[in-house]
Amino acid sequence: MKIVTILGARPQFVKAAIVSRELRKSGITEVIVHTGQHFDNNMSQVFFDEMEIPQPDYNLEISGLNHGAMTGRMLEKIEEVLLKGKPDYVLVYGDTNSTLAGALAASKLHIPIAHIEAGLRSFEMKMPEEVNRILTDRISSILFCPTTTAIKNLEAEGYNNLTCKVILSGDVMFDAVQYYQSKIDTHSTVLQKEKLTDNPFVLATLHRAENTNDPNRLKEICNAFNEINQEVKIVLPLHPRTKSFLATQNIQLNAHIIDPVGYFDMLALLKNCKMVLTDSGGLQKEAYFFSKFCITLRDQTEWVELVEAGANSLAGASKKEIIDQFRLNYNKSLQVKQGLYGDGHAAALIVSHLAKSWHH
Repeated sequence: MKIVTILGARPQFVKAAIVSRELRKSGITEVIVHTGQHFDNNMSQVFFDEMEIPQPDYNLEISGLNHGAMTGRMLEKIEEVLLKGKPDYVLVYGDTNSTLAGALAASKLHIPIAHIEAGLRSFEMKMPEEVNRILTDRISSILFCPTTTAIKNLEAEGYNNLTCKVILSGDVMFDAVQYYQSKIDTHSTVLQKEKLTDNPFVLATLHRAENTNDPNRLKEICNAFNEINQEVKIVLPLHPRTKSFLATQNIQLNAHIIDPVGYFDMLALLKNCKMVLTDSGGLQKEAYFFSKFCITLRDQTEWVELVEAGANSLAGASKKEIIDQFRLNYNKSLQVKQGLYGDGHAAALIVSHLAKSWHH
């Protein structure tokens, strides 16, 4: 059995590392295509070595274009790979332009698609990610859903009447944290380097376009950060894009600002922080895996079960709301509810379903 995996962003590589390991154990051939969508320096050879990820077989090097141009070029290049390789399945992750391009290319060639992280919805159609995931779900043959919320979303959209398979797999990100957690101490130096070992700190990230591109939202969030930072240190790995917006808008940000960090450093920061403030999707979940309360700097989240479990609160971009939520939840100890994201064996389950459906 042969699978072509399409990847484009660093978080997808982390998830794929876990699934690739299971594919290889099962003797399934995997060809990895990196579209190059998010090229960042943290994806050097070191990243692949530390994460034990096989090097991509193809690197398409398509980045830095508008949505249409980027997706169009990916479609063309991925199609060439699929025509040459003739896989039994195409495997895509999440909701990036790479995800959609991979799924579209496969569907036109009648190659079945498996979508990992299917069924997520923010119900915000202005977000390119939302469009990508809805379209990808609709043309996939097997939909691997990380949560029961995702299953319900698909049911509400009438997926019960379609021929595709919908499977509750659990979340491969939980698998990843379980697997890599033991390697934090040997692979991460950020706490020592930034002298964060003695005093409490809060971890923050800020990179979503809806926040960085809107001067009012950006200013409100930064003002909240500035105030919180007077009470407890905020450690903020700063995204280059956010950095340039702060400079052009002339917005003051007082925090312990560090360069963007790799996966293990991020895990170390999560493990040792008091709380998380973020507009990232993945980090909301990872905070929960480490039993840390998360204030989400967005108006909605795909991970509604975290809000329902009392582990996450939506503060949007309101300075008052962010500070209120910080004061309310700063020393909150979280009871991590078992099973929200599976049992840490999502990847094995996904691979066994792929193998089974191929034999049929």
